[in-house]
Amino acid sequence: MNTYTKRSLLFAFVVGHLALLPWHTEAKVTLPAFFSNNMVLQQKDNAPLWGSTDSKKEVKIRTSWNGKSYIAKPDSKGNWKIAVSTPSYGGPYSITFDDGETLTLSNILIGEVWVCSGQSNMEMPLAGWGKINNYEKEIQSATFPEIRLLQVQKATSTAPLSDVKIDGGSWQLCSPNTVENFSSVAYFFARNIYESKHIPIGLIHTSWGGTIAEAWTSGPSLKKMSDFASAVQKMENDRNGDGSEEVKYQAALKVWTAALNAKDQGYEGGKAIWAAAGQNISDWQTMTLPATWESAGLGEFDGIVWFRKTFTVPAAWAGKDLTLSLGPIDDNDYTFFNGIEIGKTEGWDKPRTYTVPGNLVKEGENSVTVRVYDGSGNGGIYGEAKKVFVKNASGEKVELAGEWRFKKGASLTDLPSMPVANTGPNRPTVLYNAMINPIVPYAIRGAIWYQGESNASRAYQYRELFPLMISDWRKSWNRGDFPFYFVQLANFMKANDQPVESEWAELREAQKMTLSLPNTGMAVTIDIGEEKDIHPKNKQEVGRRLALIARANVYGEKIAYSGPIYESNKIENNTVRLSFKRTDKGLSIKGGNELKGFAIAGSDQKFYWAQAKIVGNTVVVSSPQVPNPVAVRYNWANNPSGNLYNVAGLPASPFRTDDWKGITAGKK
Repeated sequence: MNTYTKRSLLFAFVVGHLALLPWHTEAKVTLPAFFSNNMVLQQKDNAPLWGSTDSKKEVKIRTSWNGKSYIAKPDSKGNWKIAVSTPSYGGPYSITFDDGETLTLSNILIGEVWVCSGQSNMEMPLAGWGKINNYEKEIQSATFPEIRLLQVQKATSTAPLSDVKIDGGSWQLCSPNTVENFSSVAYFFARNIYESKHIPIGLIHTSWGGTIAEAWTSGPSLKKMSDFASAVQKMENDRNGDGSEEVKYQAALKVWTAALNAKDQGYEGGKAIWAAAGQNISDWQTMTLPATWESAGLGEFDGIVWFRKTFTVPAAWAGKDLTLSLGPIDDNDYTFFNGIEIGKTEGWDKPRTYTVPGNLVKEGENSVTVRVYDGSGNGGIYGEAKKVFVKNASGEKVELAGEWRFKKGASLTDLPSMPVANTGPNRPTVLYNAMINPIVPYAIRGAIWYQGESNASRAYQYRELFPLMISDWRKSWNRGDFPFYFVQLANFMKANDQPVESEWAELREAQKMTLSLPNTGMAVTIDIGEEKDIHPKNKQEVGRRLALIARANVYGEKIAYSGPIYESNKIENNTVRLSFKRTDKGLSIKGGNELKGFAIAGSDQKFYWAQAKIVGNTVVVSSPQVPNPVAVRYNWANNPSGNLYNVAGLPASPFRTDDWKGITAGKK
């Protein structure tokens, strides 16, 4: 163990709780929340420090690693900023600020700082709602005092902010007590690098589940895309807080909702005819619930679906109040009992529990009808089977999980885009303003990113949006093309028997296209997702694959860090030969002798499963059903089964050789 490691462990006990003291308010020098005890500063850098002083005097800053002093001169408002030179990694150190009163930050390490951001798969904690694989053992073994954690609290703002709130009030030493609710991907990324390089790692985690990429992009950059210019202007207009944008939104929403209801075949003359007790549902299809309708065979559908279940009520229950439980429904529902509405709820994660008035309950056959609206992503009655039931006051139950009848009421493809409320995180710029802008220009090595699920329905737009966001961050930090590594979406949803179009495949393609930006890297996770869980539990491997990219490209290790990436194709009679880069000593097949996941098409654009074989560093694809092939696709599905890897054991990224118009083209 080297000297700074021993000292770090010694200091950890002594100063680990100092950051909880209210020093921000006791001293005249005020610092942003992320300058605290236990922080990590980027090594071999000119690290910016900034803050304010009530005294308006010069602020003298002294760093213990070189004993050097700096003078920061405040402006007329008392704000100051200065850069301090940092050495190679080490510590612990201290920084003293003095404007007449002294403030000292202790237990500072010099090392590598990474920003970790995205939506729920980046946010997913080791424990809590995440409960990743082997989470209890992983937490117990997570004593790494030289890995430091900074958890930015969730916030939105229509204008750029200058500070954030931090969970725990400061940087935290990585330990079983601090890591369990921290980003699992970020932690495993840092742990892998640390165990390889033994350099202190600082993680700034700033994520929000279910959020869109445009929320993480600044207004000036986002205005460059015509799709978002008016929305950004709306954000800027709302800064005065006069409520005018809310009035506009409510009016637009009322018009849109009326249009949706008019399209819904389940309504006629304002009445829910598909919920009526005598409604003929012989032409309705069947679905086993609970389940998302995507995983149950309905496919990628956004709009309204009606569900209906008939069941038998015992004679003793007739005329008495009952409790109906449906579990969570994605997104919103209207629920009817024997044709009469008994409740409605908005929110994809809220359990539905409704009281059934006794006057609606009859002996014998009764019905529950649920009108479900889903605006994007998964939809349906999707919770646990044990939470779908009807019961009486004594607790006796009739289980309702199992086969239900269903019918589509209206598709959002027949409507203009739904108006977006001027509240919440899914608005252009608001997360950048509140959760990224305050961190800039904290000295960082780079960023890791896991997001895309919420933009999948607009994958073609993501081709422009995602590179724009990366360039936006780089411009804001003014650190050149710093490393930006991201996770390609994992496999998810029910597997398809035949080749199909896929929004998620198109989003993965947009992510792969982003590799054209300098100093980017992509961790392919097409093999470690889960059919029924959009939050796969194997976050250890996600973090490892991101770390491989950093270890190779930032820290100079001679290791493989990417699976095969499609490069070109050549049509040879009735076959197509595919060439790849990143083969790392050769292509390989995982889990057998037969390549899977390849589809081939002729000029009619109809795809068939193909035979594929490895020939050297190429793959040759063919099918007797396609004598004149023109296009090949690999793992082009929500949940594909392809098994092409390189010798290093890293999976090939999904790809296609054609540029035929996709199903998300033109969607905004």
